[in-house]
Amino acid sequence: MATKTSSSALALAQRAAQLLLDYKANDVVLLDLRGVTDMTDFFIVASGTSDTHVRSTGQRLLEEMKKEGSPAHHVEGLEQGRWVLLDFVDFVVHIFHPTLRNFYQLERLWGDAAQLPVPEAAVHAGDGSGASA
Repeated sequence: MATKTSSSALALAQRAAQLLLDYKANDVVLLDLRGVTDMTDFFIVASGTSDTHVRSTGQRLLEEMKKEGSPAHHVEGLEQGRWVLLDFVDFVVHIFHPTLRNFYQLERLWGDAAQLPVPEAAVHAGDGSGASA
Protein backbone atom coordinates (compact mmCIF):
# COMPACT_ATOMS: atom_id res chain seq x y z
CA MET A 1 0.00 0.00 0.00
CA ALA A 2 2.66 2.57 1.00
CA THR A 3 5.45 1.00 -1.07
CA LYS A 4 5.15 3.35 -4.03
CA THR A 5 4.94 6.38 -1.75
CA SER A 6 7.87 5.12 0.32
CA SER A 7 10.02 4.48 -2.74
CA SER A 8 9.30 7.94 -4.17
CA ALA A 9 9.98 9.49 -0.74
CA LEU A 10 13.28 7.58 -0.64
CA ALA A 11 14.18 8.79 -4.14
CA LEU A 12 13.45 12.41 -3.14
CA ALA A 13 15.43 12.06 0.10
CA GLN A 14 18.35 10.57 -1.84
CA ARG A 15 18.15 13.44 -4.34
CA ALA A 16 18.25 15.99 -1.50
CA ALA A 17 21.24 14.18 0.02
CA GLN A 18 23.02 14.22 -3.35
CA LEU A 19 22.41 17.96 -3.66
CA LEU A 20 23.86 18.50 -0.19
CA LEU A 21 27.01 16.69 -1.33
CA ASP A 22 27.10 18.90 -4.43
CA TYR A 23 26.91 21.95 -2.16
CA LYS A 24 29.91 20.64 -0.18
CA ALA A 25 27.99 19.76 2.98
CA ASN A 26 29.97 17.53 5.36
CA ASP A 27 29.05 14.15 6.85
CA VAL A 28 25.76 13.73 4.98
CA VAL A 29 23.76 10.93 6.63
CA LEU A 30 20.42 9.48 5.46
CA LEU A 31 18.41 7.76 8.21
CA ASP A 32 15.45 5.47 7.49
CA LEU A 33 12.83 6.23 10.15
CA ARG A 34 10.11 3.97 8.69
CA GLY A 35 9.06 1.63 11.47
CA VAL A 36 10.81 3.81 14.08
CA THR A 37 8.43 6.79 14.11
CA ASP A 38 5.34 8.03 12.29
CA MET A 39 6.55 11.65 12.12
CA THR A 40 8.42 11.21 8.81
CA ASP A 41 10.02 8.47 6.71
CA PHE A 42 13.58 9.81 6.49
CA PHE A 43 15.97 12.23 8.14
CA ILE A 44 18.93 13.72 6.34
CA VAL A 45 21.58 15.13 8.65
CA ALA A 46 24.45 17.22 7.31
CA SER A 47 26.93 19.85 8.47
CA GLY A 48 28.03 23.13 7.00
CA THR A 49 31.39 24.70 7.72
CA SER A 50 30.05 28.04 9.01
CA ASP A 51 26.79 29.91 9.58
CA THR A 52 27.05 31.29 6.05
CA HIS A 53 27.60 27.83 4.55
CA VAL A 54 24.69 26.35 6.53
CA ARG A 55 22.41 29.20 5.39
CA SER A 56 23.44 29.07 1.73
CA THR A 57 23.25 25.27 1.61
CA GLY A 58 19.73 25.35 3.04
CA GLN A 59 18.65 28.10 0.65
CA ARG A 60 20.07 26.35 -2.41
CA LEU A 61 18.48 23.04 -1.43
CA LEU A 62 15.11 24.75 -0.96
CA GLU A 63 15.35 26.40 -4.38
CA GLU A 64 16.47 23.28 -6.24
CA MET A 65 13.89 20.95 -4.66
CA LYS A 66 11.15 23.49 -5.45
CA LYS A 67 12.38 23.74 -9.04
CA GLU A 68 12.20 19.92 -9.23
CA GLY A 69 8.59 19.96 -8.00
CA SER A 70 9.13 19.23 -4.30
CA PRO A 71 8.74 22.43 -2.29
CA ALA A 72 9.38 22.37 1.45
CA HIS A 73 6.32 22.30 3.69
CA HIS A 74 8.03 24.10 6.60
CA VAL A 75 11.38 25.86 7.14
CA GLU A 76 13.13 26.87 10.37
CA GLY A 77 16.47 28.47 11.21
CA LEU A 78 17.41 29.70 7.75
CA GLU A 79 18.12 33.26 8.89
CA GLN A 80 20.45 32.25 11.74
CA GLY A 81 22.34 29.49 9.94
CA ARG A 82 23.07 27.47 13.07
CA TRP A 83 20.55 24.67 12.54
CA VAL A 84 18.39 24.74 9.42
CA LEU A 85 15.39 22.42 9.37
CA LEU A 86 13.65 21.80 6.03
CA ASP A 87 10.47 19.73 6.31
CA PHE A 88 9.42 18.05 3.07
CA VAL A 89 6.78 15.96 4.94
CA ASP A 90 8.10 12.51 3.88
CA PHE A 91 11.64 13.51 4.80
CA VAL A 92 13.22 16.20 6.95
CA VAL A 93 16.61 17.78 6.30
CA HIS A 94 18.76 19.01 9.20
CA ILE A 95 21.77 21.14 8.28
CA PHE A 96 23.89 21.96 11.30
CA HIS A 97 26.76 24.19 12.23
CA PRO A 98 29.33 21.54 13.31
CA THR A 99 29.29 22.49 17.02
CA LEU A 100 25.50 22.15 17.20
CA ARG A 101 25.49 18.83 15.35
CA ASN A 102 27.93 17.48 17.90
CA PHE A 103 25.81 18.85 20.75
CA TYR A 104 22.44 17.46 19.56
CA GLN A 105 23.75 14.17 18.12
CA LEU A 106 20.62 13.33 16.11
CA GLU A 107 22.21 10.19 14.71
CA ARG A 108 22.65 8.86 18.25
CA LEU A 109 19.17 10.01 19.29
CA TRP A 110 17.70 8.08 16.33
CA GLY A 111 20.10 5.15 16.80
CA ASP A 112 17.33 2.61 16.04
CA ALA A 113 17.04 3.97 12.50
CA ALA A 114 18.98 2.29 9.71
CA GLN A 115 21.57 4.43 7.96
CA LEU A 116 21.12 4.28 4.19
CA PRO A 117 23.87 4.92 1.65
CA VAL A 118 23.86 8.30 -0.05
CA PRO A 119 24.46 7.76 -3.76
CA GLU A 120 27.10 10.00 -5.29
CA ALA A 121 25.69 12.65 -7.59
CA ALA A 122 26.04 11.88 -11.30
CA VAL A 123 27.63 15.29 -11.80
CA HIS A 124 30.79 14.02 -10.09
CA ALA A 125 31.19 10.97 -12.28
CA GLY A 126 34.91 11.51 -13.01
CA ASP A 127 36.42 8.14 -13.80
CA GLY A 128 33.56 6.39 -12.00
CA SER A 129 35.83 4.49 -9.64
CA GLY A 130 35.26 6.69 -6.61
CA ALA A 131 38.64 5.47 -5.33
CA SER A 132 41.50 7.71 -4.37
CA ALA A 133 45.16 6.85 -4.74
